[in-house]
Amino acid sequence: MTTDAGDTPLTIDELAARAGVTVRTVRFYGSKGLLPPPVIGPRRVGHYGPDHLARLALIEELQQQGMTLSAIERYLRQLPADLTPHDLAIHRAVVASWAPDAVDTVSREELERRAGRPLTPEDMERLAAMNVVMEADGDPVRVDSGLLRLGVQLLDVPLSQEAILAARKVLVEHSRAAAHELSQLFRGEVAERDARDVRSLSAHMHPLVVQALLTTFQRSLREELSEWVTGSGTD
Repeated sequence: MTTDAGDTPLTIDELAARAGVTVRTVRFYGSKGLLPPPVIGPRRVGHYGPDHLARLALIEELQQQGMTLSAIERYLRQLPADLTPHDLAIHRAVVASWAPDAVDTVSREELERRAGRPLTPEDMERLAAMNVVMEADGDPVRVDSGLLRLGVQLLDVPLSQEAILAARKVLVEHSRAAAHELSQLFRGEVAERDARDVRSLSAHMHPLVVQALLTTFQRSLREELSEWVTGSGTD
């Protein structure tokens, strides 16, 4: 494993803190083959990178879905060996989409443990603006567990809060429109079928459609960004 250019390698303590787990957990997952080995640097210190962090996030999501450790091992073995951290994030997003909406009430200390970092009053205000937490200055705090990791990642994105909220509005509006049109399409497809076919489609539709939407959006966004960067370079 090598870290991507421009990414600062993490020690095992830093990796555990960023992922919101213990060092013992990281070592345990490594011994089970759930994490690739670290790069051994000077003084025999192990260095970890973005792929380790992405795999820990995926493992956490699979655990929250109720999967056993052996089931998680089988799931990860089926994944291609050359997946990037971005690819792993897509897998995690698909897995997260299976979970029902969950708002938990946790202490501020537990919230920071789950976030993997201390949260300043400014961080809490941004998380509240994104509807990740319900109150910026409360303790205990009501938090949308499904949005927490995304919200914490957005804290470090060099965009204004107004831009992030505008982007969220665009995504919500277009997602609802796509969901409505797809629902109408599938509803028409099964209108003349028996109840067993309807249940079968309903069981399979959610994860398959979410994965298809994520893949399509990923490719479209890559094309848009490529055109934008290419156009900016010619000005």
